[in-house]
Amino acid sequence: MRSGLIKAAAHITGGGLLENIPRVLPEEIRAELDMSKWAVPEIFRWLMRIGKLEIKDVLRTFNVGIGMVLVVNKEDAQDCCKKLGDLGEKAMVIGQVTTNKQKKDKVEICNTMQLTDG
Repeated sequence: MRSGLIKAAAHITGGGLLENIPRVLPEEIRAELDMSKWAVPEIFRWLMRIGKLEIKDVLRTFNVGIGMVLVVNKEDAQDCCKKLGDLGEKAMVIGQVTTNKQKKDKVEICNTMQLTDG
């Protein structure tokens, strides 16, 4: 990936999507993710049920099936996904970055029903 397409990268470990992504974004930028764009592994639904966890707690703790988030220019997204696919990685566009003029949460995730619907 030496082509310069990647602007930022977040390894989604402890802290989940909600805490790891903000660490790589400038203050004025926020991420908007769409959970319907990836398959959430069943283990996370099971953990929610058994542990009686809230969705926000799951998103703040686990990677919910996303191990790495790369930030690229919108026009480079498909090319980046193809290059990663050529390397044997599964890559997909799961959201976008926008300006954070209203000082909202740094990460917003829609379609979180993926965690409760099986």
